Amino acid sequence: MTRLWNFSAGPAAIPLDVLRQAQEEFLNWRGIGASIMEVSHRGKAFMEVIETAEADLRGLLAIPDDYRVLFLQGGASLQFAQVPLNLSAGKSADYLVTGAWSQKAHREASKIGAARRVTTAEHGGFTRLPRTENLEFDKNAAYLHFCANETINGVEIFEEAETRLAETLAQAAPNAPLVADMSSNILSRPLDVRRYGLIYAGAQKNIGPAGVTLVIIRADLLERTGEKVPGQLSYRKLNDNGSMLNTPPTFSIYMAGLVFKWLKAQGGLNAIAATNREKARRLYETIDQSNGFYRNAVDADCRSVMNIPFRLPTPELETQFVKESEAAGFIGLKGHKSVGGLRASLYNAISLEAADALVSFMEAFAAARNGR
Repeated sequence: MTRLWNFSAGPAAIPLDVLRQAQEEFLNWRGIGASIMEVSHRGKAFMEVIETAEADLRGLLAIPDDYRVLFLQGGASLQFAQVPLNLSAGKSADYLVTGAWSQKAHREASKIGAARRVTTAEHGGFTRLPRTENLEFDKNAAYLHFCANETINGVEIFEEAETRLAETLAQAAPNAPLVADMSSNILSRPLDVRRYGLIYAGAQKNIGPAGVTLVIIRADLLERTGEKVPGQLSYRKLNDNGSMLNTPPTFSIYMAGLVFKWLKAQGGLNAIAATNREKARRLYETIDQSNGFYRNAVDADCRSVMNIPFRLPTPELETQFVKESEAAGFIGLKGHKSVGGLRASLYNAISLEAADALVSFMEAFAAARNGR
């Protein structure tokens, strides 16, 4: 079997061990005579799957007891509307805009109610973070929304910046919970769940295949949901029904559960974080030591560990890079259509071996053009 080096931004690579286990169990899950994707979502077999998945996730992230875990549908993009529908309660919400996804989240929230930009880093091409001391929050804001990792622009808000943001918000707007879109860096490193009122993440980066959306919400915030919020969009009703107000994405939840167990087997989030940092270090080092042949414009203190965009001297060379990399067994290196260039996504399933293979290809590609 030949598998390519998959650096796609999402749907992204899934750990090979997980794929093999799913393959083995596909026709007959634990001897029940059927695939897990064929059985009732309310039956004993699937209830075991979803309950185990939640327990493992709670263990990985140390989720406190007063937080609820929801396995939903619609992708992270639906959360752009679902968050304000449930949490605004007639108030304005603050949005920190640091890239394309937080920009879209703000735009969607503005269609539902008042949504105020705290600041934006757009003038710099979304290559840096705004200084926390320059942020001005609405003291009556319903919540503050931010994107922890901008997949397209390659900007990540790390723990130190998250801490400053949370502390500044607590002083300026003590009743405004922090809401985080963690679609592309969830489970890539430990985090303090108590810092947030709500965390959401699409699955197709670090959780598993597309189809399920993870929501972690502090229980008291469920009371904000008004009766006029449609049932399928109501966090409160979805929680009351155990994420099963209708048929949930059973196979995606099953796969997510396998990924959670795989993460535990790797040593948990501290271990996976160390590997992720090392992969990113090797790739950024290759870019920075290429004498300008490869360029990453993001400020060093917020360079994403998960998504590394880079440019070459000309668009023609970038096209050639994609062509030759695909011929060499790499996929997913073309940049997002909105910004162009190239991008390598180093999610949890990407091994150090894969990162080294990309580094070697990049060095050889540059040497061939520089006469070295």
